[in-house]
Amino acid sequence: MTTDDTLVLRVAGRPVGRYLTRPELPARLSPRPFLHPVTTLAGTAVTELSPADHLHHLGVGVAVPDVEGHNFWGGRTFVRDRGPTELDNHGAQRHISFQLRDPDGFVEELRWVAAGRELLRERRTVAATELTAAAWALDFTFSLTNVTADPLSIGSPATNGRPGAAYGGFFWRARAADRAPEVFTADRVGEPEVHGRTADWLALAGEDWTLVFAGATADTRRDPWFVRTAQYPGVGSSLAHAERLHVPPGGTAVRRVVTVVADGRLGRDEAAALVRKAVSP
Repeated sequence: MTTDDTLVLRVAGRPVGRYLTRPELPARLSPRPFLHPVTTLAGTAVTELSPADHLHHLGVGVAVPDVEGHNFWGGRTFVRDRGPTELDNHGAQRHISFQLRDPDGFVEELRWVAAGRELLRERRTVAATELTAAAWALDFTFSLTNVTADPLSIGSPATNGRPGAAYGGFFWRARAADRAPEVFTADRVGEPEVHGRTADWLALAGEDWTLVFAGATADTRRDPWFVRTAQYPGVGSSLAHAERLHVPPGGTAVRRVVTVVADGRLGRDEAAALVRKAVSP
């Protein structure tokens, strides 16, 4: 079912994701559109929404903790020399309209608003594609344009003084289980080995599901991965890993992440083969 506020993504007629455009959320969670639940083709859920450990983790979407000091991630803000701090600085991503809306994808326009003014205008393109009988791909592109008259910069807790916490950008909060998922790339295994590093693709494998994330543009592949498995299962790409990302007036930052959503636990060769199929022109 599709309404003005909700869109259901389908692959080969099967629902695989629910996209909510206008969630009713408190300001502290930095309200924004998100995908949840996202499922495998067999119906296994692979996202979580507002889990107790991080209420501001909202399925799959775009979240940035620092846009010129405004929090579009949710929760506390990391302040240099103070640590995580409750501030009244939260922004919101507001759905404007769909330029395209089909069962297998959409093109959406959004406004990033904080302190009563629009900072960024986003064009978001999402497509769902069948890969095999047991796997499909979520192709997620976001373009952030500075609509102000001044330069804007995007930061992270890492650029504000917290090492290892360069989250911000595309983010996928995966489903938690009794056992932490395994994470691996083409040549590394485990959170300490893959977190904060670049890789053409990165896989997160649970008991009966696997997610394989791939940067589909050169700029996206230059962003290191933000990875958590022990504390909670989540993967994102870092817009501001070692330094702030500067966007001049009228400038646009574009990122594209393609995620393979598969039933079962994939090995390296299977993950790499599905990524090649998902990202190929």
